[in-house]
Amino acid sequence: MAEDISNFLRQVSVPDKFEATRSELNGFVERQKQKGRLVVLVTSGGTKVPLESRTVRFLDNFSSGTRGASSAEYFLQEGYAVIFLHRSRSMRPFLRHFSSLNYLDLLEFKNSTDSRSQIQVKENFEKMVGSQLQKHQSAVSDDRLLGVEFQTLSEYLQLLHAACQAVNNMNNKAMLYLAAAVSDFYIPKEQMPEHKIQSGDGPLQLSLEMVPKMLQPLVKEWVPDAFVVSFKLETDQELLVKKAQQALAKYCHQVVVANLLETRKKEVIVVTKDTHKAIKLTDGQLDSGVEIEEHIIKELLTTHSDFIHNRPAL
Repeated sequence: MAEDISNFLRQVSVPDKFEATRSELNGFVERQKQKGRLVVLVTSGGTKVPLESRTVRFLDNFSSGTRGASSAEYFLQEGYAVIFLHRSRSMRPFLRHFSSLNYLDLLEFKNSTDSRSQIQVKENFEKMVGSQLQKHQSAVSDDRLLGVEFQTLSEYLQLLHAACQAVNNMNNKAMLYLAAAVSDFYIPKEQMPEHKIQSGDGPLQLSLEMVPKMLQPLVKEWVPDAFVVSFKLETDQELLVKKAQQALAKYCHQVVVANLLETRKKEVIVVTKDTHKAIKLTDGQLDSGVEIEEHIIKELLTTHSDFIHNRPAL
């Protein structure tokens, strides 16, 4: 399994400025280690699979990245340093609160419509913008937030590997929170047409290869001492806990956050080797703006703390 993913990484191209990003990751983690902080790598958003070398058409795993972005905020709130590995143009911490708004509608000229006049936030948005700006600037000034972008499946896996190599230095004080929606299929580069697929050529038939599973080598080789959290999405309630337990037995990591498609914003089950705990929000909590990610992170903080104390770093 490890050989499969290693071969895959050797065959695909690396992202632009990859070495600079790797250096940035290593430097960020080293600074957190010197300050005695816990570090979490949060992956977020979907991956794109190109159908042509000069990509016009592609397959996409849809994910807005809401869970990853909101979780990153709550990790920051609890004192973690966060590496946020996210799909470009997906939800980001703090900015996500304005995703349904046109940013220009938040602003106005202070004294007139003259473009030389000072710009300010409209009064009815001041509290909202001020709150998120303060949190963002605090995370940045404290050097506790590093964002890394990907678009394609190959970029994601290359950057995930590089991020794991960096956080491996943290041993049991590192957490991986794998919330990205990763493609299961891809087209190898040698089988990909160079130019745009022409619709005039008739119906399109695609032959897709399976993406090598990366969770097992990640747990056993990339970050063997880290606390690893994966996600399991199902549509059948009867299979939910069973599938999560099977994943834990197969990959030997610490936690699966399991949820149903229809109720994922209201209810999850946090599954470990020995326990499973349901987290549910009431309708009143949902109406008042409570997010289930806040409760997920609080549960994981306790589990990670126990993990650190029961599994001392070498």
